[in-house]
Amino acid sequence: VKAGSAVRAIPVKGIKDKPRSFFDKPVEHAKTLGAKGLAYLIWDGDAVKGPIQKFLTPDELSELARMGHAQDGDVIFFLCDEPDKAAKMGGDLRSKLGRDLDLIDKEVFRFCWIVDFPMFEKDPETGEIGFSHNPFSMPQGGMDALLNKHPLEILAFQYDVVCNGIELSSGAIRNHQPEIMYKAFEIAGYGPSVVEEKFSCLLNAFKYGAPPHGGIAPGVDRMAMLLADEENIREVIAFPMNQKAQDLMMNAPSEVSEKQLRELHIKVRGHEVAGKQES
Repeated sequence: VKAGSAVRAIPVKGIKDKPRSFFDKPVEHAKTLGAKGLAYLIWDGDAVKGPIQKFLTPDELSELARMGHAQDGDVIFFLCDEPDKAAKMGGDLRSKLGRDLDLIDKEVFRFCWIVDFPMFEKDPETGEIGFSHNPFSMPQGGMDALLNKHPLEILAFQYDVVCNGIELSSGAIRNHQPEIMYKAFEIAGYGPSVVEEKFSCLLNAFKYGAPPHGGIAPGVDRMAMLLADEENIREVIAFPMNQKAQDLMMNAPSEVSEKQLRELHIKVRGHEVAGKQES
């Protein structure tokens, strides 16, 4: 934690009597998510048990019980990693525990607006600043935020609608001011020439006075999936692609003749392996 990691805790009520095999499953699941491991503590009467119990003092155990509202019969799971990774893995693990313990009410629809998305994020491998989501969203605070705030503190006017953990709609207030667009891309490492080369049509539209605009795109197929109580979106699509992205009804993708390629001025290059070209 002193090095910048974060610990995420997931308290679960009344499962102290579960067999050891039950606790092994979330530990193995956490490893598949990329976690280095998963620890847990079991409150059993006046005693606290678990793989990490011996590393904690009585005062630390009491503080954990207070923070996690743990009582006799309860269990708290812990994982530690970089803050973003720990949050993502903890959320996935929390959902799995909810499903495995049948704690999720399947007879209700619970909606949630997700707002205040970060505008930028740091690449964990390179340390470079890049866009977190849609680069064309308006930053909250406009140019003043881009000039005076740390990039990782800048929020964007972006929003999602989620129901029962499924993203149903996504949208944003768009950036319609060229100078703000130039500055946002500059923070992400793109100079004016690159922006003008790749997005000249958009910039020209802005220069002619595009008004403030925004919206949201509903995922009707996902809504149908929830209403039909299906777990796979392919079940509510008339002619879905298979898991290899093939359209079996249209037999696509399929081979294209050399004549068609010539007519369209398209050349297909083979995949190079160890200096040799595969056809």
